[in-house]
Amino acid sequence: MSVDLHRVPGHVAVVTDGSGGTALGDTGLGDTGLGDTALVDVVDGALEIGLRWLTIDAVPSTRWGAPLADVCALAAECEQVVLARRDEWRARGVRIRAIGRRDARLPHRLERVITETEAMTASNHGMTLTLAVDHDGRAELAAAMSAIAEEVRSGTRRPSTIDEDVVAAHLDAPDLPDPDLVIRTGGDTRTSSFLVWQSAYSEFVFTDTHWAEFRRADLFAAVAEFQRRERRFGAVDPT
Repeated sequence: MSVDLHRVPGHVAVVTDGSGGTALGDTGLGDTGLGDTALVDVVDGALEIGLRWLTIDAVPSTRWGAPLADVCALAAECEQVVLARRDEWRARGVRIRAIGRRDARLPHRLERVITETEAMTASNHGMTLTLAVDHDGRAELAAAMSAIAEEVRSGTRRPSTIDEDVVAAHLDAPDLPDPDLVIRTGGDTRTSSFLVWQSAYSEFVFTDTHWAEFRRADLFAAVAEFQRRERRFGAVDPT
């Protein structure tokens, strides 16, 4: 392993490319088994290096433009992986939760599993695994702006009090730290509206490896690349 365990980023987020017909990786519900999925192996790898926050674009919002049958299949796969692994992850101290829309277009069974899993693992204090399910960063910001505007309209907030902290407090998960590292799989070099607000000063690593084949070794390689960089958070290089 090439990772310096003393300098592991606090929060790593992964924007998946959705290869193989699923954003979970090679779910292998027939031959390879759930143990071979990208999601499972990356979570295990994150725990191995002591990562505190991991966010995965598990069911991308862009998938809702696909045929309904494909969306339902993806939601069902997400549901099965979470059901199969949540007891193990809970025993290992993982807190599991989701960000994204929780409206009528989210399949009821997946919504129920997510809600149950969040409640089951809420008291855990190890790694926080955040599953982005129908998450769109621009939609998240629009919802935050709408909520803040309603506070101003009702007289509970003055416009002069609106700052970055106020906006952050109205996002889906206000306690979610900004990702130090964002990994984009599959050779794509766009963020696809993923964690738009939170990733303003993140370091990005782009890999040609498709999410279906992405494993802990790929996570370790991205973290090692992150550790070779000097973060300036937008500041000018003093040299």
